[in-house]
Amino acid sequence: MIPNAAAVRMTGISKAFGGVRALDDVSLEILPGEVHALLGGNGAGKSTILKILNGVHRPDQGTIEVGGVPLTTHTPEASRAAGIAMNYQEMSLVPTLTVAQNIFLTREWRDGIGFIDDNEAERRAAEIFAMLEVFVDPKAIVADLGAGQKQLTEIAKAISQDAKVLVLDEPSTALAVSDVERLFVFLRKLKAKGIAVIYVSHRMDEIARIADRATILRDGRHVITAPLAELPIDTMIEHIVGKRSMGLSDVARIQATKGEVLLELKDVSGAHKPEHISLTLHRGEVLGLAGLLGSGRSSLARAVAGIDPIASGEIRIKGRAVAIRKPSDAIAAGVALVPEARATQGIIPAHSVASNMILAVIGRLSKAGFVDTKAANSLTDTQIDRLKVKTASRDHAVATLSGGNQQKVVIGKWLATDPEILILDEPTAGIDIGSKSEIIRLVRELAASGKAIIMISSELSELLTACDRILVMADGRIHQDLPREALDDPEVSADDLAHRLQAAEQRLQIEIQKALAVQEI
Repeated sequence: MIPNAAAVRMTGISKAFGGVRALDDVSLEILPGEVHALLGGNGAGKSTILKILNGVHRPDQGTIEVGGVPLTTHTPEASRAAGIAMNYQEMSLVPTLTVAQNIFLTREWRDGIGFIDDNEAERRAAEIFAMLEVFVDPKAIVADLGAGQKQLTEIAKAISQDAKVLVLDEPSTALAVSDVERLFVFLRKLKAKGIAVIYVSHRMDEIARIADRATILRDGRHVITAPLAELPIDTMIEHIVGKRSMGLSDVARIQATKGEVLLELKDVSGAHKPEHISLTLHRGEVLGLAGLLGSGRSSLARAVAGIDPIASGEIRIKGRAVAIRKPSDAIAAGVALVPEARATQGIIPAHSVASNMILAVIGRLSKAGFVDTKAANSLTDTQIDRLKVKTASRDHAVATLSGGNQQKVVIGKWLATDPEILILDEPTAGIDIGSKSEIIRLVRELAASGKAIIMISSELSELLTACDRILVMADGRIHQDLPREALDDPEVSADDLAHRLQAAEQRLQIEIQKALAVQEI
């Protein structure tokens, strides 16, 4: 490391995935001995730039220096050798291995004759947890751990690398308040030793307490880097929200007539999340679920869709109690879920548009074990036309479509089941603003046609544009049930749609932060 050099200097970094530009000429400088917050909304480019730093992705353009030394080989091994350690938001643990084996995976301790020494790994792992002043059994199998202990194991894995730069991507998501406090104490010790910490979190209160400076990204571009003293929470939120909302501000809200109650949950709890959820959803209504990662939004969706059976409580559809223990029960009851992970749970990329569109109803289209090709093609063409899917033909592979059109195929697949209740989990993740607007218009059209819709999105502007009501969730519970109009600022002109949406976003962000504060008391 060159004396007085920046711990990390990334200059002019650009990266595109399949035509979607995730980063556009972004520069980032991290100083030794500082906690540097990296902030931005969903899709801002935070995880992408960190994965480039950690060697998971290769930049299309730009340069990286670590301690003043150019990083020219873009692999995880090269980044680790340069002194970078990263804890991933989505976790990189192997569930069948022990805690200690995960912490030292690919860096195993060995005895005098070269065999892997699990006992030494367990001792070293125990030392790291002791430094953090938390207890996790180094011998425990990771699959048997709760979410908080998995998160602590992920953090211990990053810390174990004796790095010069420690990257923590949403480290507090599953941690108890007391564990977060212990983590902060430990980070201050690392600062004192000159170690640089890049800290990613949506929790503004955490950032205000632990960070020295912050860099904010929006839509893959650098917005601002400044000391925390110059970035009060409302200013941070304004920079994060920025002009991103303006792309949706002109989406006309097709008004739907609110009909009878189609879905009712009474004190529903899952094995872990959600907890004691009660809600109603009417025909023609779009109900939004707002909250941060780990708030229980997807867990609630999975429970209603029969993927994770409920542990207690009651689900009622059209006034009748229904037992939803598996996805086929939900489909039979008129419920369909468009999952968050489009690539792994929504489509078969190598198969045609038609093959994907008919997957959920293939039994209905088959006779004597053979698919009725004419009926399948008719259904596919109807959905392509209805959803305005841009494809050369129904026979083209879904992998050849843009992200937005792939998402329309997933929605079309489930609309083919003719559900009355449609659950959309992050329906616009990873797609461009034009396609986002189209999907939100589609959501409003579906509501106007009599569907009842639950929509989950980390993009608050999308919830505010699409939804009639918004539930604010934290730690598996509902903290607020807000009519959409309650988030409008009466001081902002109704004709100024862009600023009106931006002001509503800031209000909703504040409500999410309030829910977190209540959770932590």
